[in-house]
Amino acid sequence: MIETSHLHTDKSSITSLVTNEQLASRPITIEDTGLPESLLLDLLTKHLSASGVLTKEQLTKLTGVTGGIIQQLLDTAKSLAWVENRQTTLDGQMRYALSAGGELHAKQALSRNGYVGLAPVPLKQYAEICKQQSSRATPITYEMLEKGLSALVLPKDLLFKIGPAMNSSRPVLIYGPPGTGKSYLCRHLNLTLGDTVLIPYALAIGNEIIQVFDPELHHRINSGTTQTNLQLSQGHDPRWIRCERPLRITGGELTAEMLEVQFDSHSRTYMAPLQLKANNGILLLDDLGRQKISAKQLFNRWIIPMEERRDFLSLQSGEHFEIPFELILLFSTNLDPNELVDEAFLRRLGYKIHFDALDEALYRKIWFQVCESLGLSCSEEVFQYLLTDYHQRYDKPLIPCYPRDLLGIMSDQINFMEFEPVVTPSLVDSAWSIYFV
Repeated sequence: MIETSHLHTDKSSITSLVTNEQLASRPITIEDTGLPESLLLDLLTKHLSASGVLTKEQLTKLTGVTGGIIQQLLDTAKSLAWVENRQTTLDGQMRYALSAGGELHAKQALSRNGYVGLAPVPLKQYAEICKQQSSRATPITYEMLEKGLSALVLPKDLLFKIGPAMNSSRPVLIYGPPGTGKSYLCRHLNLTLGDTVLIPYALAIGNEIIQVFDPELHHRINSGTTQTNLQLSQGHDPRWIRCERPLRITGGELTAEMLEVQFDSHSRTYMAPLQLKANNGILLLDDLGRQKISAKQLFNRWIIPMEERRDFLSLQSGEHFEIPFELILLFSTNLDPNELVDEAFLRRLGYKIHFDALDEALYRKIWFQVCESLGLSCSEEVFQYLLTDYHQRYDKPLIPCYPRDLLGIMSDQINFMEFEPVVTPSLVDSAWSIYFV
């Protein structure tokens, strides 16, 4: 299985923008945010403490709330003698700074929770929007899957297995020998969804804040608008970031701790676990069975989430809370599934899809596509030489990764020796001897 072209999906449609505004309308008052005024005041003083002096417009960008809400907070902070006016900017904007009392309050707020960022979203609102953005809201059809994976070469019968599995609420186990394209396919499944979702920058659990947005995972989509938070006529709630549906991949590095809320005692900040970050997208656990947490421990931890699509987490204080488990959960392994877990666990996975070697026609297609991508010329005779003298003679199955790996070695040799970019039997001999032990 190999990617043959780049599939471009337009992710800035007007429909998507309207939907975002309907899902998360911009709050105009403190009450609209769903947050207590005390939490917002703490956040305001923390930003002023970190930056020194800020204008109202700068505060709106840093907190993600409107200028009207910032003004309400500034008025309250002034009445508490926490904030003072400073000299205006050259264009006439008032600047604000903390008083000595405000600095003391900011330090106390930071000692409780070190989060400094956009205002969080209340848990109840997150749960509602997360469920509405479920990828299962629009079932995937054969046509959608074929179009989304058109850049890949894979057996047609796999589409009839993968498509229904993505529409299911149950996890999917993809298994088979190494190099058959299991992980490669999983990494491309987001292309079949082709839309965008709103990701909260952070969640509020009572007075605690958990950061959810991860720039390495959540790929922000530019809305194309220059509207500021001081204006209310356009745009969704800026506390939500419009992103591509997330694709979170984890492998042998997975630990039990990564499935729980992370607390940094030094910065006193919370970070969301990987399944929360992957909500409304795809979570791929690659190389199942090779993690630092056993497959049995993992499935025990996720029995309820996998069956009821809700997860339970806790904070440092011991407070427990419920979040949606609204994602497509994929497991990929090279190992025998029966050796990983017992039959009862396998039954809970729902879909088990086996990947195997290709037939000669698909293998030939991949071989010559890789030749083209590397700028190599290869005759049918040389390809047949590869099949008969090596694959058949040594009983090596036609695994999708072999063309890329073998031809990559030949390309390296051609460049080193300054040969003509032509695949020859001697290059096949050399690459095979290097690649296979």
